[in-house]
Amino acid sequence: MTAHKPLLLVLNPLSQAHRDAIAEHHDLVYAPDAAQRSAAVAAHGAAVDAVLTIGSIGLRADEIDAMPRLSLVCALGAGYENVAIDHAKARGIVVANGAGTNDDCVADHAMALLLAAVRAVPRFDRACRDGVWRDALPTRPNVSGKRLGLLGYGAIGRKIARRAAGFDMPVGVCTRTRHADIEHRWFDSPAALAAWCDFLVVATPGGAATRHLVDAGVLAALGPRGVLVNIARGSVVDTAALAAALRDGRLQAAGLDVYESEPKPPAELLAFDEVVLTPHVAGTSPEAVQATIDRFLENSTRHFAGQPVVSPL
Repeated sequence: MTAHKPLLLVLNPLSQAHRDAIAEHHDLVYAPDAAQRSAAVAAHGAAVDAVLTIGSIGLRADEIDAMPRLSLVCALGAGYENVAIDHAKARGIVVANGAGTNDDCVADHAMALLLAAVRAVPRFDRACRDGVWRDALPTRPNVSGKRLGLLGYGAIGRKIARRAAGFDMPVGVCTRTRHADIEHRWFDSPAALAAWCDFLVVATPGGAATRHLVDAGVLAALGPRGVLVNIARGSVVDTAALAAALRDGRLQAAGLDVYESEPKPPAELLAFDEVVLTPHVAGTSPEAVQATIDRFLENSTRHFAGQPVVSPL
């Protein structure tokens, strides 16, 4: 007799290979867009045992209420800002994420954006292709030796700090609470950190609590030679304030993997040569994606075997 597989509702896009791997352990309902999602909840909600999603897609309270058998919700990556966690936990549902699975990838990408923005790599690339030699171009500052500010100091922030050490960069940190294990200079506000540093990297969670944490005041404190990098969530940075600072010469450059308008590009920023954009790919590499799938399967296998999950929220 075949053992019952938990019914899993997947709300985020996955490759066929990863769906096949997950289907070895779960009966799978795949609903990666809004229309399929609504239909899947209506048709299968009563039988769903687990949900797999990502932070930007989330899982709503009304959807949780439509799934009486639901006992596990997993966010595939580290983010979980749009998952109704309190509602799930009130029902005794276990919530987990993929913390630690793509930290190296995101930290690598943060440094890539910083280097590209400070050294104007995209602009110089276009100039070279157009036959423009260096004598006609402005020089750009060093990255090495500059002060790096980290807004947020979780696992990803710590790995960015380790990479910054290779560039001989003093590191400052702003967090809500001054933890004893923070070995860098600590600041009690984003504006204070921005006033101290040359480059500000946003590595804090998204959600309502951090919306527009980087606002006009923080950008003013960062100043005309400052550079902003965001690999966290687009909601953390006030896009209109960022555009105004760049337009008025009150900020040198920015490197953004996330923005408020995504998946649409940030229209206010497209005209600026000083802005380097990538389409929310900081956490995606073959290695990182496989690690997130492996973590989900580990969490799910443990949960349905009556064991604690590896990375609970």
